[in-house]
Formats: sequence, C-alpha cells, structure tokens
Amino acid sequence: MNPTSAMNVATTFGPEWFDNAPDRHGTSCVKWDEMPAADIIPMWVADQDFRTAPCITEALRRRVDHGVFGYTMVPPSYYDAIVRWFDHRHGFQIQREWIQYTIGVVPALSVIIKALTRPGDGVLIMTPVYNCFFSSIRNNGCHQVDVPLLWDESAHTYSIDFEAFEAKAATPEVTLFLLCNPHNPAGRVWTRQELQRLADICQRHNVVVVADEIHCEFVMPGHRFVPFATIAPDMAARSITCSSPSKAFNTAGLQIANIITANADWRQKIDRAINDNEVCDVNPFGPIALEAAYSPEGEAWLNGLNAYIADNYKALTDFFAAHLPHIPVARLEGTYLVWIDVRCMQVETQKLADELMQKHRVWVNPGEMYGAKGFLRINIACPRARMLEGLARLAGGLQGK
Repeated sequence: MNPTSAMNVATTFGPEWFDNAPDRHGTSCVKWDEMPAADIIPMWVADQDFRTAPCITEALRRRVDHGVFGYTMVPPSYYDAIVRWFDHRHGFQIQREWIQYTIGVVPALSVIIKALTRPGDGVLIMTPVYNCFFSSIRNNGCHQVDVPLLWDESAHTYSIDFEAFEAKAATPEVTLFLLCNPHNPAGRVWTRQELQRLADICQRHNVVVVADEIHCEFVMPGHRFVPFATIAPDMAARSITCSSPSKAFNTAGLQIANIITANADWRQKIDRAINDNEVCDVNPFGPIALEAAYSPEGEAWLNGLNAYIADNYKALTDFFAAHLPHIPVARLEGTYLVWIDVRCMQVETQKLADELMQKHRVWVNPGEMYGAKGFLRINIACPRARMLEGLARLAGGLQGK
C-alpha cells in the first residue's frame, strides 16, 4: 500500500471502529472465559478487546485458504519487515543477523537468562514490575534482586532510585538486569537520560541489560519511546532487546517474538538455549501476522488505537476526579495499564480485588502480583462504554472506604 492509501485507511480507525468490539465469550479466551461468571467485566490481563488490524486478518485468511499448515520456516521478508518497522517508527537500525525468533517474549526472557547466567546468579529488577519476570528468574535457578522504584506522592508517578540500583548492581552476584520499557505496571516511558544512567551503571559493573520492550508501541501524547539499544552507538552489542507485535496488535495467541542483539557471542549462546528449551519452532500464522502488522496499513490502525487509548485514559482520570477523588491515579505515559493507589484503604489488595470481583463484578489485578502492596492495575484496552461500566462497578467497591 502506498503512503496515500495508508493515510486513507487511517480515517477508518476512528473511535467508532474501536467502540464496536466483538463479544469474546465462548472463544476459549483467557480474559473472558476464565471468569467465574459471565456478568463480570474483565479489566485484568494485558489483552485488548479490539479486533486486530484488518490487514492482519486478511493476510491470515489468505493463509488459511491455502489449507495446509505444516512445519514453518521464517522467510527473509519477515526480517525485512522488522528492520523497516523499527527504523521507520523508532529510529532503531537493526541488522537482519541480529534477529532471533521464538514463540513469545516470556520464553525469550527465560532463554536469555538460561544462556547468560549461572544457577545462583542475581538478576536485577525494578519493582513493581511484570510478574513473569519473577518466574523467569526463578525457573532458571537464579534469584531476583529488587530495586524498588520511588513513588512520588504529589506527581503520582515513579522514578528510579539510582543510588540503590548501583549498590545492587555492584554486588558480585548480579550479572543481568531485566528492564521493562515502557514499564508495566508503572506506566512509565523511561527517558533517554534515565536509560543512559542505567546503562552507565550496568557497564561499570559488567551487568548485561535485557530490555523487554513489548509495550513499545503504546505511548501517550507528549512522550516518546526510546529503544534502549539506541542510546549509544555500540549499545546494540552491549544489550539485548525482546520485542513482539503481540501486545500492540492483539495477536498474543499467534506466538511470535524476537530477540535482538548485535553481540554474536550472546546470539550463539541464546540460540543454544532456544533449542534446549524447544521454543525454536513457530506456527504458520505468527510470521505472516508480523509482516502484515509492520506495514503502512498496520501502522494506520495502530495510530488509531493509540488515540483511542489516550482518550480512554482521559475518561478514566475524569471519572476518578468526579467519583473517587481520594484514589490517586498514576500518570500514564505508556502501555494501556493504569496503576491506581489504594493504600488509603489499608487493606490487602488481593483481598480487595477478590471482593471487587465477587461483590461488584469487575476483575482487576492486585499490586502484590507485581511486588507492590496497596495498588491495583486496570486494563483500559476495551470499548469506552465497557470501561466506564467497569469503573462504575469499581467505584461501588471503593467509595466510602
């Protein structure tokens, strides 16, 4: 598709497109079909309710029409699509040989830890953070080394405790750092200056940086995502990036992700771990979906999605100001996951989340999942009317407490 037609496509992805999401009940959907009752609104797992970009659906339909789904090789056009996309959208200039594919970002994190650490090593994380970081570290015989982020009570956002980070990075046991950028669940999009300070510390102490950048396409107005590998000319050889179109384009079930590094020695070790863990074979649909996503048509859809999520966040903050003014909402810079501060309620958030589901029929995630007490995480990647109904139910459980 030429740029003119891509611009025309963009006009079809206004709010009304995202308002009309399909019913997902009965589709073996984790988000909807794992619920204990059909009347609960799920605002928990990081899974959108929107149809993916039509260009992806059309590409998959053509593949289905072929009717044969045997063992799959990843073609050169797959690598070309990644190289074009990251250069165009993020200024990240990737060489084809830097890319290793696998079935998901979590398996990618696990194989990297397996490849580059020894049992007993310490792996740095900045908490609260995505809960699968904990299991990837534990399952590979390492132990997590927490550096709690600093919560700003007035700005309702997090910053990095660089002194604590350096103190932990300097310990001989720490060999690797898992960076979440943009950060889930804090909603931060780390600035170039913050990333540079982290890089400098890790370089001083020979700590490998592994950047989980799966949420890189979700950035709120006024913020800019900076790929960690771009902060210095040689950083692509001194770090590893994990990426996937699955979060942005709602294609997690197609199971495709990439590990990107210019370090040939690391790539060799990671390739061995990918094969040892038997996460080297992808299905026929993942590569096709990635190529379709990383296209002008896919970008037009994604731009419409980002605008819709930004408006959802504005609607959420307006709702809290009107109905829950005593509950601070974290500033959302990236992702579609909103972090709210319920410490004033002085209750265990797992217990609170259970009560919200059972009594008020809305499902959200407790902060303990991510290593922080007193917070809840809310997924706003859903039609606005559904989000507002979910928030009304949430308010029923939080008002007056």
